[in-house]
Amino acid sequence: MTTQVTGTVWHSGLVNSATKDARQRLAAFLRARRSEVSPSQVGLPEGARRVPGLRREEVAHRAGISVDYYTRLEQGRLPAPSGGVLDSLAHALLLGPDERDYLRKLADLAPARRRPSRSQPVPEAVQALLPDLGSTPAFVLGRFMNVLAWNPLAAELLIDFAQVAEARRNYLRLIFLDPRVRERLPDWDQAAGECVAYLRMDAARYPNDSRLEALLAELGDGSREFHHWWTTHQVASKAFGIKRVRHPEAGDIRLHWQVLNIAQDPDQCLVVLAPADQESRSRLATLHTTRDRPVT
Repeated sequence: MTTQVTGTVWHSGLVNSATKDARQRLAAFLRARRSEVSPSQVGLPEGARRVPGLRREEVAHRAGISVDYYTRLEQGRLPAPSGGVLDSLAHALLLGPDERDYLRKLADLAPARRRPSRSQPVPEAVQALLPDLGSTPAFVLGRFMNVLAWNPLAAELLIDFAQVAEARRNYLRLIFLDPRVRERLPDWDQAAGECVAYLRMDAARYPNDSRLEALLAELGDGSREFHHWWTTHQVASKAFGIKRVRHPEAGDIRLHWQVLNIAQDPDQCLVVLAPADQESRSRLATLHTTRDRPVT
């Protein structure tokens, strides 16, 4: 279902989910996670069920709380529960570490965060490090996955970030709305879904940030895939993984990516990409050699 608003399509439940009050955000997450747990995962018979996942009474029983209390939580009619109840719910819903962290952020039990400033200068030490990683693609992500800095090989591998307007230099925006980046990611579905889960974690930290709301509106309006993944409430922290990049000249390159947190700003991280096998190393080296070749 969509609603037209002054030339922009607002997807129901997408943008508003960033500005709902805390009760509704918590309720939506509980409902989404309950639908993902099959009865067999917790030793219950599947039986005939109208909707996928556990029933409310099954979650309440596993968490050791009353069905009425849990029902009102899912309906957004109660304030956030205590830490002990949240831990019980996390156990009942088989939440992983990132999901547990996200749940506590929704309940405002994580350490208070100050309102972020609009500017996010990259520390000088990190700026100096990037060019020294000449044979290793690397870039800096800021709040909401804004691309803040990069080295030449990262630009060669993914997209020339310098040719993207600064206001639009956002990794999510590039993945979902720039066909050039999409073409370079053979496993686009996996990469895009993971990035939405990372953005969910940022959204829990700064739920009412106007810049986040604007980004959600643009992505929801421009991409049906984004709308689908956002409404599943999957959540994860950026850490490490493997991605494939299909370069028009070098071909497929498999890369280990690793996130290194930047001490001077907890909302910034350095993403480093290293070849995952010898063939990828050789192909990346070809790009490195070509980039360094003098212009004649």
